[in-house]
Amino acid sequence: MKKVKNLLQKVGFNTFLLGLILAIFLAWLFPKLGSSEGPIHWKPWINGGIALVFFFYGVKLNPRQLMEGLSNWKLHLTIQLFTFIVFPFLVLLIFRWLPWVDQDFELGISYLAALPSTVSASVVMVNIAGGNVPAAIFNASISGLLGVVITPAWMGILAENLGQGEVDFWPTFVDLTIKVILPVFAGVLLHGKLFPLIRSHLKRLKYLDQAIIMMIVFTAFSDSFYQKIFQPYSWLSLLKIAFLMLILFLMVLLSIELVSRFLGFSIRDRITALFCGSKKSLVHGVVIGKVMFPDPAVLGLVLLPVMLYHFQQLLIGSSLAEWFGRKNFQ
Repeated sequence: MKKVKNLLQKVGFNTFLLGLILAIFLAWLFPKLGSSEGPIHWKPWINGGIALVFFFYGVKLNPRQLMEGLSNWKLHLTIQLFTFIVFPFLVLLIFRWLPWVDQDFELGISYLAALPSTVSASVVMVNIAGGNVPAAIFNASISGLLGVVITPAWMGILAENLGQGEVDFWPTFVDLTIKVILPVFAGVLLHGKLFPLIRSHLKRLKYLDQAIIMMIVFTAFSDSFYQKIFQPYSWLSLLKIAFLMLILFLMVLLSIELVSRFLGFSIRDRITALFCGSKKSLVHGVVIGKVMFPDPAVLGLVLLPVMLYHFQQLLIGSSLAEWFGRKNFQ
């Protein structure tokens, strides 16, 4: 149990998730403070914070390592296909099989399906489990870059099919280019000069990322509570969504394991596929969602399934990584 606790601390469970829970609690307690009608103008701070988060994300990317990682193409293709193709289709099947899913949460669940993989949690868990760490770094990094384009494109299709309105791809893409893609590429170009300077401060930079995400979550949920978006939903409805996220996570894990065995992956590559292909990035979810869903109250509703999935992928993923690590597959 102590080992699992230590692993949860490494992936940010005790700090980041507790901070997110606190942000939601404060949003419920003081909804007007974080709302768009409140006394503080949050938008300039959030936009500047988003640019900083992705600038340093680019600085941390090593272009040479990314190029060297292209050789294991079968593993990379499998992970990216599960992240961006299989996952959304599983969600569409769930909507067809489970008619009790509240339609108001379908947009958020679809958004979760379209998100890229997370970076830090995937790499940490692959390392603990004894998987292919360089491949994990490569896939997590590439997934984040692809998500800036693929996520809004998928949402344009899924939102329309669900009758949830339209997500205009080009305006969203232009906005994401300014706020995300340009800062990332600026960071990549300056990797050689800046990374040696920030290498010793990487742990502190993590807190900057988390503070920005908690600010966005606080303002989104503040507007949702202020406009009473969650009032029609019972605790049973929320528990159903949490249970659905558990089913989805287990379905993805099982599917990846079966495909990895069929393709003859080594145990290290199977571990990497399991952890990278099943994860969804809360950071990208919050940031991209801020652009795609400009109404903060709607954003809070959309982010709820993402946060529930994130909680379970950390909890179950940590236990699974610990189990693999005890098997000494390294």
